[in-house]
Amino acid sequence: MILDARRAALLVAANTALAPFAIDAYLPAMPALAEAVGESIHHTELSISLFLLGFALGQLTGGPTSDRFGRRPVLLTGLVVFLLASLMITQVDSLIELLALRFVQALGGGACVVNSAAIVRDCFSGREAAKVMSTMAMIMMLAPLAAPAVGSGLLYLADWWLIFVFLAAYAAFLLWLMGTRLPETRSPDAPSASPRQVLRNYASVLRHREAMGYVLSVAATFAGMFAFITASPFLYMTHYGLSPAIYPVVFGANVVVMAGSNRLNIRLLRRRTPQQNMRLGMGVQLVVALSLILLVATGLDSLFNVVPLIMVFMGMVGLITPNAISSMLEHFSHMSATATALLGSIQFTCGALAGVIVSAFEIDSAWPMVLTMLCVSLGGNLALRVLAGHAGRSTPARQEG
Repeated sequence: MILDARRAALLVAANTALAPFAIDAYLPAMPALAEAVGESIHHTELSISLFLLGFALGQLTGGPTSDRFGRRPVLLTGLVVFLLASLMITQVDSLIELLALRFVQALGGGACVVNSAAIVRDCFSGREAAKVMSTMAMIMMLAPLAAPAVGSGLLYLADWWLIFVFLAAYAAFLLWLMGTRLPETRSPDAPSASPRQVLRNYASVLRHREAMGYVLSVAATFAGMFAFITASPFLYMTHYGLSPAIYPVVFGANVVVMAGSNRLNIRLLRRRTPQQNMRLGMGVQLVVALSLILLVATGLDSLFNVVPLIMVFMGMVGLITPNAISSMLEHFSHMSATATALLGSIQFTCGALAGVIVSAFEIDSAWPMVLTMLCVSLGGNLALRVLAGHAGRSTPARQEG
């Protein structure tokens, strides 16, 4: 079976969309889910953090396993795990059951999604690979935009459990799609690293000063993003009184800004280095975090000023993440899959920890979110400037032909 560029982009985008749907679709239902398990919304929000931890572990183990045994076995197994866990979540009646099953669901999801970039690398190179990744990215922008709206619609039709039935149905669709349309893309002649070599490869990334500057910058940005995502159901719907029907619209505005910043990043790269764009994005995030602190401290925070600032903070992801990943991989072209898996696991783990911190304080205010966003933003700026401070300052931006 021949995998052309268009088919590859559609397949990997459909596969990668599993993560934003699993994370964002049930956000509008968080108050209803909290009531169903008999816990506060703050405690129920821990299910986001447990999902991120499981997703990080799924990527960390799924990547090397896929390199050793092939893409299809790992991807299809991950989908089966995700599907079964999603169906079991519909029957939970306690927080412990919810947290445990979300963790298992995430293990399957991480093993699936980590294969997307590997499939593209297996089949394409150079300009064609970039084209496939760009097409995939454009399709992927629709998933986090659509997920809360889908969740809100399903919540209106029935209750929170229908969202997890939808996730199981989407996993079943992917299982059919990948099982019938995706060939094994890993070459049988490709070398596979032993478990000991995989650990050595991970260690070599962790020891690389400049690369860790980029990794920690992305991780800090991801942590700030998930501090907001974890807090947003309580903050927007309970604290500020936004209705579940309008919540997806306000949440989706962040994705629109992120898409715009991706386009801005491409234009700025004509005359700036990736590192310069990263420093700009990290600096703007720090200013936004300080502004949010000031608003909450003075009691002037409201939907009308918090939402636009959050949109700017989230939008900077488009200036930080792609530049950090490309800059890091320049140092690890010989083991890009391993480096990418480690980056993904670190950023999801930091996102999970930020979510735990935000959920731990049952305070009827924005303080847990804004303080977490400020701390991670400070940490990210320090990591970038201390560990990768001089990289790219005088390197001219490469012009695309």
